[in-house]
Amino acid sequence: MDWRQVYVWVVLIIAGLASLGQSVAAAPLRQATVSEFEIGRSSEGRPITAWRFGDGPRKLVLVGNTHGFPEANTYTLAMLLIEHFRADPALVPASVRLYIIPTLNPDGLALGSRFNARGVDLNRNMNTTFDACPENDWQVTVQGAYGIVSDTGGAYADSEIESQIIRDFLVDASAAIFFHSNAGNVFPAACEHAPSIALAQAYASGSSYAYARRWEPYNITGGMHDWAGSLDIAAIIPEFITGDLPEFEENLGGVLAVLANAEALVPLPRERVVLGITLPEPIWRFWRMHGGYERFGRPLAPAATDDAGVTRQPFTTMVLELDPARIDTVAYIRALPLGLDVAPHDITLLPTPADARIFEETGAPLYGAFATFWQRAGAARVFGLPVSDEYEDLAADGERRIMQRFERAVFAYYPEENQVRLEPLGWYAVVRQRLDAAMTRHHLQ
Repeated sequence: MDWRQVYVWVVLIIAGLASLGQSVAAAPLRQATVSEFEIGRSSEGRPITAWRFGDGPRKLVLVGNTHGFPEANTYTLAMLLIEHFRADPALVPASVRLYIIPTLNPDGLALGSRFNARGVDLNRNMNTTFDACPENDWQVTVQGAYGIVSDTGGAYADSEIESQIIRDFLVDASAAIFFHSNAGNVFPAACEHAPSIALAQAYASGSSYAYARRWEPYNITGGMHDWAGSLDIAAIIPEFITGDLPEFEENLGGVLAVLANAEALVPLPRERVVLGITLPEPIWRFWRMHGGYERFGRPLAPAATDDAGVTRQPFTTMVLELDPARIDTVAYIRALPLGLDVAPHDITLLPTPADARIFEETGAPLYGAFATFWQRAGAARVFGLPVSDEYEDLAADGERRIMQRFERAVFAYYPEENQVRLEPLGWYAVVRQRLDAAMTRHHLQ
């Protein structure tokens, strides 16, 4: 065991002792409003967990330890905050659901690294192309700690499982606070995002850290705060003064200042209008961050909610579903498995290369252009697993094309564009639904 591992164990022990001391002195816990659960696993399989306090509609998420071992003090802070709110859950207003994620980078924490186990800086890996500030757009070559330049932005935006986990967990968030060290200031998402600016100013006032309009020492690309702000999530980064202490009192003051003014700083989800059609905000965010018009097409009808509280909304290529039963998971929004219902017309199966990846769950292969598109555009989280071999069939444009079915989509390859497109399964579903409704009315007459 080297010195870095020893240090991590010391940090864990200190946090545990602090937890024990506070727990002994604490009032009885309000178990109905407090829970711990796993939201995903790191690239090396370590759990990424979250604690939830409260049941309100305003989702506030505190994220610790994005930069692993060098910022282990942010992990310690998160653990101390968890014990503080466990001891007194009433500190969380009735309108708020507070989530605390102790570490988003458990591999870096365990391995003594700033990066995840694949050598990627998680705070340079997010897709930050949605806002109007090109200077923060994701890049492979990034500026990291102390401005050191390295190729640690990842192979592509959102390439890392940890980035995907936080991205999907925040799809319904009102505000997010990402703890880092060490500079002693608080700064908001870029591009003059007013909710982030207000959140940063309030946190700075409560914590006694300095407020900074932006991170001045060097340029941050692919940052989580900028990604969140681009999707209208109020987002800030408090930078601790030191690189080793949790600075509990300062950061507790900042968090309590935010909670005390939650109605203004942690806004309620709101509806969005796209081409005259209203979208619930979590569906709008999922649609936008996974490709928007280019991948899903336009919304075809308003969202509809059934008796179980499940909301569905059709787009050209998919039908997106918001299920409140999955609210604390990364699958809160997902596409319906329309690919399972597709009946190919006049197919010609194509041979599978020997190096294709075969999915044990379905027995289907994945390779070539479809494999690249699937991996980079959302993988199983968006499209599900492949359920057929590649085949030739008539595509939506009337041409015979190479195609493949997935649980939630059908891919078609357009060689003239060297591009993969999705078949209009959402449009087919709307047409079928309307035909079924017309037939039902006809039989009732």
